[in-house]
Amino acid sequence: MSTLIEDVKARKIFNSRGEATIEVEITTVDGFGVASAPSGASKGKAEAVAYPQGGVDEAIRKVEEIIAPELIGMNADEQEEIDALLHDVDGTKNFMNIGGNTAYAVSLAAADAAANSYNMPLFQYLGGYLACQLPYPLGNVLGGGRHALGKAPDIQEFLVLPVGAPNFMAAAEANVRVHRKVRDLLVKVDPYFTGGKGDEGAWAPTIPNEKALEVVSKACEEVSSEVGFECRVGLDVASSSLWDPDKQRYIYVNEGVERDPGEQLDYILDLIGKYRLIYVEDPFHEEDFEGFSELTSKVKGCLICGDDLFVTNEDRLKIGVEKRSGNAIIIKVNQVGTLTGAWKAVRLAKESGYVPIVSHRSGETTAFHIAHLAVGFGCPIIKTGVVGGERIAKINELIYIEEILGEKAKMARLKV
Repeated sequence: MSTLIEDVKARKIFNSRGEATIEVEITTVDGFGVASAPSGASKGKAEAVAYPQGGVDEAIRKVEEIIAPELIGMNADEQEEIDALLHDVDGTKNFMNIGGNTAYAVSLAAADAAANSYNMPLFQYLGGYLACQLPYPLGNVLGGGRHALGKAPDIQEFLVLPVGAPNFMAAAEANVRVHRKVRDLLVKVDPYFTGGKGDEGAWAPTIPNEKALEVVSKACEEVSSEVGFECRVGLDVASSSLWDPDKQRYIYVNEGVERDPGEQLDYILDLIGKYRLIYVEDPFHEEDFEGFSELTSKVKGCLICGDDLFVTNEDRLKIGVEKRSGNAIIIKVNQVGTLTGAWKAVRLAKESGYVPIVSHRSGETTAFHIAHLAVGFGCPIIKTGVVGGERIAKINELIYIEEILGEKAKMARLKV
């Protein structure tokens, strides 16, 4: 079986928000791979630049005229060499010249082509025959912040994590039940609720943050009783989008509240205790390693996760490890550009006792690759939404992976 690259193509497609994005195809002697790049509504300042000046069209030109001639003749299973080539061609630390999304699509398409050339599923190609643990799905059921408009909650995501699920199918079904239950409860508490949803398929009501938490907590309690295992509540605060650097305060516009860093710490601690939160993402802005550290030291049984803080970057995670900032990290490959870069962050996270969480982005395509990355990288949680075609594509792929693994399949060990 040969992974020799014979052809590379790039094209423009659209993501779930209708924004243009890039898709790359790589053809080898014995296989074929394809990958497309997602896009975030809230992006970390330290993550890779998505596209070069000129946007997606310029990115496509660079793939066809600069990257493809270099890749043709290489082997698709030379992942580190291909990713190093992308860095060399770009010449900057943040992929300013070719775009992080361009690098992501090429890097992942190469891995996909290599797996296909060996006639293996991608997760097995990446993780070997011992990769048989399914991640728990962390699902967005109620949203606000930059994922919704109007008087939606200031906090960006209210999440469910079915920590007691015996298998992936049961976990996915539990999340769907919570999503439906939240809708039924919202009809009772929000007279203006129209059934509208945000970017990720989560309900977008016009209620304040704590009312939203009460609804999601009640839905989780009721579904836990119905399915016979525990479903817990989490939050993505997305605090960088609330932070006003001039005022040095977090601005909760819809609630009409401003909090200084100390008040933000007290507020998050209160929410964790009051609602038994199992997961809090980005409780402070993206440069506040000390705030993350203080919060982490004061809670038990709750994942304090950095997304904008770490941006899947090994060097920023090293700072976090030194300062003990957080105990979990979001893994979004296009934040750092290449599969090798993301793998280095996952490896450091595991070595340092952090929980790596493979994640979708709010502007997604129907590609399912992150399902394979979660299993292949051995990540115990995948954050990929609950409903909506582009979210279900990942969920259904994990159901398929569970079927492929058969009796070897088991849920990941999740240390909280």
